Amino acid sequence: MEDSEPERKRARTDEATATGSRSETEDEDDEDYVPYVPLRQRRQLLLQKLLQRRRKGAAEEEQQDSGSEPRGDEDDIPLGPQSNVSLLDQHQHLKEKAEARKESAKEKQLKEEEKILESVAEGRALMSVKEMAKGITYDDPIKTSWTPPRYVLSMSEERHERVRKKYHILVEGDGIPPPIKSFKEMKFPAAILRGLKKKGIHHPTPIQIQGIPTILSGRDMIGIAFTGSGKTLVFTLPVIMFCLEQEKRLPFSKREGPYGLIICPSRELARQTHGILEYYCRLLQEDSSPLLRCALCIGGMSVKEQMETIRHGVHMMVATPGRLMDLLQKKMVSLDICRYLALDEADRMIDMGFEGDIRTIFSYFKGQRQTLLFSATMPKKIQNFAKSALVKPVTINVGRAGAASLDVIQEVEYVKEEAKMVYLLECLQKTPPPVLIFAEKKADVDAIHEYLLLKGVEAVAIHGGKDQEERTKAIEAFREGKKDVLVATDVASKGLDFPAIQHVINYDMPEEIENYVHRIGRTGRSGNTGIATTFINKACDESVLMDLKALLLEAKQKVPPVLQESVAVHSVGAWAIESLTAPNSRLCRPSRLATSAARTTWPTVPWTSEPSVIPCLQETSVSSHLLHTPAPWTKSQHLWPSWPGLGQAGPGCLLPVSPRITIFVPLYPSCH
Repeated sequence: MEDSEPERKRARTDEATATGSRSETEDEDDEDYVPYVPLRQRRQLLLQKLLQRRRKGAAEEEQQDSGSEPRGDEDDIPLGPQSNVSLLDQHQHLKEKAEARKESAKEKQLKEEEKILESVAEGRALMSVKEMAKGITYDDPIKTSWTPPRYVLSMSEERHERVRKKYHILVEGDGIPPPIKSFKEMKFPAAILRGLKKKGIHHPTPIQIQGIPTILSGRDMIGIAFTGSGKTLVFTLPVIMFCLEQEKRLPFSKREGPYGLIICPSRELARQTHGILEYYCRLLQEDSSPLLRCALCIGGMSVKEQMETIRHGVHMMVATPGRLMDLLQKKMVSLDICRYLALDEADRMIDMGFEGDIRTIFSYFKGQRQTLLFSATMPKKIQNFAKSALVKPVTINVGRAGAASLDVIQEVEYVKEEAKMVYLLECLQKTPPPVLIFAEKKADVDAIHEYLLLKGVEAVAIHGGKDQEERTKAIEAFREGKKDVLVATDVASKGLDFPAIQHVINYDMPEEIENYVHRIGRTGRSGNTGIATTFINKACDESVLMDLKALLLEAKQKVPPVLQESVAVHSVGAWAIESLTAPNSRLCRPSRLATSAARTTWPTVPWTSEPSVIPCLQETSVSSHLLHTPAPWTKSQHLWPSWPGLGQAGPGCLLPVSPRITIFVPLYPSCH
C-alpha cells in the first residue's frame, strides 16, 4: 500500500506537469497565431508580389541603361486584401501603371532589329546567289531578234500616243515599244493566227496592243488591267515564240529546260494556262513546226507523271510556288537556261504568303532573265517587290488598278443572313446557266452545294478542302456545260476564265474590296455583258461597304438605298468623273468624319494659287486657314458658297486627281 501511494502521486504530478506545459504551449501559440487566408487571396497576393518584383527589375534595368539613379515606389498605392483601396481602384491603378511603364532598352533594341531585318528582306535583290556573290547587276534589258514592222517604226511618237489615248493605255518607262493593233503585224505564225480566229479573237485588246510588243522586245514589264482583259495571252504567246526560236537554233536535249517559266497562285489557274500553251503548241506542230513541250507542276498530282515530261526536255513550265520549290530543292528541275519568267496574279501570290518562296526561286536562276508581273490590282507590296525584281521595267496600265469591269452590271441587295439560301434560288432565275456563286467560307460552299442539289439544281463545288482530282473534275464539268452552277471560295475568283458566264452571285461580301473586283470579273469578259449580284447585311464590315459604294459610283452603277442611308462616302463629297476608264486615277479612301454630299458633276477648273482669278469667284470673308498653299500633289482649288450650282454643298475645294477626274471635297460638314 505504501509503495502504491508514491506511484499515484508521481502519476498525478506528471499529469499536472503535462497540463501546465500544455497550457504554456497554448499561450505561446496564441501569441504566434496567424489568421487563415483563403487560397484565392493567397494566390492574388503572390501574383501581386511577382508583378511588383517584375516591375522593379524592369525599372532598375531601364535606369541602369539610361544611367539614372533608382527611384523608389513611394507613390505606389498599397495593394492587398488589408488595404483600404477597393479592388476596382487597385485594378485601375495597376492598369495605369502597366500602360505608363516604358519598354526596356532591350525590348526597344529587339524591335528595332526586327524592323531592320524586315526592311532588308523587302529590299533584298531578286537575283541568284552567284550574281550576289560576284556583285553582278544588270542595267540593260535582254535583247531579242524581234523587231516591229518598218512602217510601224517609221511612224511618229505622236501617232503612238494617239493610239494609246484612244484605247486608254497608260505607259511608264524609257524607250517604250510602239503599240501594234493587229496580231499579223506582231509577226505571229499563220498557225497561231488561225488558232486565235478559232477562239473568236480577231483583234488584240488594249493590254495586248501594248503588252505583246513590249515583251517581244525583251523588256521587263508590269501589266495592270481589269479582269477579263486578255492578260493571259500577253505572256503566253511571246514565250511560245521565244521557245520556238530556241528550238530551231538548237534542239532541246534530255533533262534540258525550261526556257520559259510561268508561276500561278492556284492549281486551277496553272492548269488553265497550261491548256492554253498546249493548244497553240499543238497548232504549230500541225503546221510542220518543231514540237514544243510544256510541263505542268502543281500540287495534288503525281511527281512521277510530271517528271516524265521534264526528262525529255521541256521548253515551257507552268507551276505553283510550292511544288516548284520542292522540285528545285530536290534538284529535279534546273533553271540554268531559264530566261523568261512570268508571275500571273502577282498580288494574290504575295497576299497568300508566297513572297519568300518567290525570292528563293529567283536565287536558282543562273543568268539574266526577262521578268513580267501581271495583276488586276497593284498594292504597295507588289510595287516594292517589282523594284527589286525588274530591270528598267515598262508599266502598262489599262484602266485604273483595282477598278471593276465596265461590262458588268452590279446589283447589291440587302438580304438577312437566315434568308440568303432561299433568296439564292430566286437570283438563279435572272439569267440562264452557267452561274458562278462565291462564298467566303468552305462550310458555306458545302451548305450551298448541298441545298442546290436537294432542289434539283445541277451544281458542283470547289474549295481548298477538296482534293485536286475532285476540283479538276468539277471545273471540267462546269466548263463543258455538264453542270449549271459552280459554287466556290475565292480559289476560283482570280484568273480562271469561263467565257459563257453571264451571272456571278456573291453569297457574302468579301473582306477585301480587291477580292470583290476579282469575283465579279469572272463575268463580262472579252467585251460581253454580265450581271453580278451581291448579298449584304449588317454583318458586313462598314469600311468594305464604303469601298463598295465608291466602286459603284465610279462605274456609274445604281447604289442601293441601304448603302445611301447607312454608308456615306465621307470627306470625298461629290465625285466628278468624266471618264470611267481614266487610268490610275487617285481615289481617296472614304473616312468617317464628314457627311455625304449630293452627287453632282462639278466643273473642272485649271489650278491657280490666286483665289481671285478663279472664274465666278466673288470675295467673301473667309478664315485665313482656308487660304493655305495646297500640297504639291493635290493642286487644290478653293471654292466658296458663291460658286454657281454649289447649292447646299457648302465651302470646299476641287481636287484634279488626274487629267480627266476631279473630286469635290467639302470643308465644313456642318454646312450640309
